[in-house]
Amino acid sequence: MLLLAPAPPPSATNTRRTPGGRAVSRVRCSSVRELDASPNRGTLPPLLEAKRVVLVRHGQSTWNAEGRIQGSSDLSVLTPKGESQAETSRLMLLSDTFDACFISPLARSRRTAEIIWDSRDKDLIPDYNLREIDLYSFQGLLKHEGKEKYGALFQQWQTNAPNCSIDGHYPVRELWDRAQSCWERILAHQGKSVLVVAHNAVNQALIATSLGLGTEYFRTLLQSNCGASVLDFTPQPSGRPPSVCLNRLNQTPDSPVSAESSAGRKSSKKIILVCQGATQNSSEGSLGGVGYAPLNMLGVIQAQKTAELLLDLKVNSIICSPQVAAVDTATAICEVQVSADCLGADCVPRDIEMKNLLGLEIDDAFQTKQKSLGQMVQSGWLGGMEHQKLKTLWAQSEEAWQALVNELPTNEATESDRVVVAVGHPAIHLALLCRCLNLTREYMPSFHLDDGSISVIDFPDGPKGGAVVRCTNYTAHLGRWSIPVTRTTENSDEL
Repeated sequence: MLLLAPAPPPSATNTRRTPGGRAVSRVRCSSVRELDASPNRGTLPPLLEAKRVVLVRHGQSTWNAEGRIQGSSDLSVLTPKGESQAETSRLMLLSDTFDACFISPLARSRRTAEIIWDSRDKDLIPDYNLREIDLYSFQGLLKHEGKEKYGALFQQWQTNAPNCSIDGHYPVRELWDRAQSCWERILAHQGKSVLVVAHNAVNQALIATSLGLGTEYFRTLLQSNCGASVLDFTPQPSGRPPSVCLNRLNQTPDSPVSAESSAGRKSSKKIILVCQGATQNSSEGSLGGVGYAPLNMLGVIQAQKTAELLLDLKVNSIICSPQVAAVDTATAICEVQVSADCLGADCVPRDIEMKNLLGLEIDDAFQTKQKSLGQMVQSGWLGGMEHQKLKTLWAQSEEAWQALVNELPTNEATESDRVVVAVGHPAIHLALLCRCLNLTREYMPSFHLDDGSISVIDFPDGPKGGAVVRCTNYTAHLGRWSIPVTRTTENSDEL
């Protein structure tokens, strides 16, 4: 185990020493090729004013509990656990003002919406295109029944769903078309804040199509039962499609680091992006603490709360920026992990490797101040950065992401479980999220991260397989210091 003291000013050296005199490696990243593809959102209708859309998946259903393939069938209902999850979501959204609620007409979704909507006086708006993905002959089958009955076709559905044809249909392609048509109606509603209660696959498709992502992203953006995802749409001049920012993905009633399966499969390999806690720079209105500013009191609390959340996992390695706020956050996580036995988490000592990674450093230019959250969103959060600084950040993120992936074992037989925690400033984590999803740097404004948040990335097929993003910008673990899932837009510049 290596515990790090606050980092000294950056220098040309590649090692630094802990108070005990032990060396900690520093990995230096070089620049890489420039990528120029822009997000394709040309099919979204133009907006006259900002709009926030909150997507919620229904609570656990009877067929969820049984492991049956539901598709667009309407033969399952909420379990008692599903009703409880919906109630948790109701409380989570209780103080928020919604102008409308669009719902899937299927019973499990409608009941979830009724619990969340509660006594609000506006009617629920059913939209048939918000139903779950149509899976035709597969609907109602248990997974082992699908394998036995359909063999290679069922295997293709599991491994290459966008190109899988069932009964002459391509379900994923049809779903993407439906989701696109839903945006026409949702964004045409005059309300500034809209709730949508639907299903796993259709919510994935709604998020992906809003961001301009194709069917290859099916099963990539996880939607858990009653998980909430928040999208911000900002008008653009000359009738152009709005800019879109995924404020958070899959804020769930349950812990995002639980043993729940990922996209239907167990995942024992994870990279968890932890945004460092707040600093004095944060409270003064900049984009988070950088350089040599230590954590302020809020930042210390955020670091401790994150350390408590991660106690549910056995962390194998912590990779952090050498900047002070990141090191302090990482040290808090490390100390709690090492003390797991006396904290009652387990009785086996946890040994953790802790390293600095220069690729997670950010330039002081990222202290550029913005006047309001609304301007941050409209400018794409990083819109005020010098272009060259952003290019440099993007370039270093490629090797930084590869360094994190290299921490995961490639041989299932030698080591099955591996949890890697990366601690740094939100700006570098935005770049890492884009790297994870094979997106270009132009997509960085399409995501938002707050101080003290975590984002969880699963690798159910190992590091050589595709990543599944379990959640982004998760802050519920911060308790009373958490960032609300939504913010009211009335009489506010902050959206």
